[in-house]
Amino acid sequence: MVGSAIIRKLNSIGNCNIITAERKDLDLTNQLSVNTFFKENPIDVVILAAAKVGGIHANNTKPADFIYENLMIEANIIFASYQNRINDVLFLGSSCIYPKNTQQPMSEESLLSGFLEPTNEPYAIAKIAGIKLCESFNRQFSTNYRSLMPTNLYGPNDNFHPMDSHVVPALIGKFHNATKKGEKEVIVWGSGRPRREFLHVDDLASASIFFLSLSDLEIANHTTPMNSHVNVGTGKDYSISELAEIIANSTGFEGNIIFDTEMPDGTLRKLLDVTKMKDLGWSYSIPLDEGIDETYSWFKQNISKLRGFN
Repeated sequence: MVGSAIIRKLNSIGNCNIITAERKDLDLTNQLSVNTFFKENPIDVVILAAAKVGGIHANNTKPADFIYENLMIEANIIFASYQNRINDVLFLGSSCIYPKNTQQPMSEESLLSGFLEPTNEPYAIAKIAGIKLCESFNRQFSTNYRSLMPTNLYGPNDNFHPMDSHVVPALIGKFHNATKKGEKEVIVWGSGRPRREFLHVDDLASASIFFLSLSDLEIANHTTPMNSHVNVGTGKDYSISELAEIIANSTGFEGNIIFDTEMPDGTLRKLLDVTKMKDLGWSYSIPLDEGIDETYSWFKQNISKLRGFN
């Protein structure tokens, strides 16, 4: 999802040669394969958007997969970048890096100040390691490895699988099926009270290119060598019940929304402090209701190709 959005953004700008590799052609957890790919391709800038991602169910049932695969992907790509004298790298992380009970909205300075949310701790630790890899290479070798921490993302090319997806695509799939079948109710996991922030993936693509274009001095004026990551989001959150209503409206569902309180809620609130990104000169442009409508349109056009819907 993120990689395809960044490619769309780069293509709209033009004047660059985009080098990509399909998952079936390059195993990013294999160090030899990654090193060979980097040696065989003339790369100037690396945008590290690849990751193993999933919702609460996937994180709870496959914790070893999440920590191992993400650690290997990050370590292999960042080290290969250094070995091949690539000075510019953008690492994309996640808002789950912050402690479960940290002050809201979550500032960059709260990193490593408390315990993580247990349901996604392995994934979060891997993403923290990615930040620290970038910082460590910068400190030791004067590289220009930057880290952006996006909030919850959604948009075209998301994973809509009923069991492995994040909340937005999971609910789009549920409400679509219920509307199509004429069902009278949709069951949503949890109490509906947790609050989440959502960013359209095209806004993240815009933020990524913007962040890469900033000078070293502009970055240095807003970060420190050992707290160099910057949050990117909307600065606005919604309860899961509010999100469900927005998606119900978008999909045309007119029945009842039932919240299953036997299922986990996760962290009660996750809202990023996006002051640094705003001060640097960037802010989001796609409102949630508009973004959901666009995403649902993409979903309907591509449903025959989606895992779990064919």
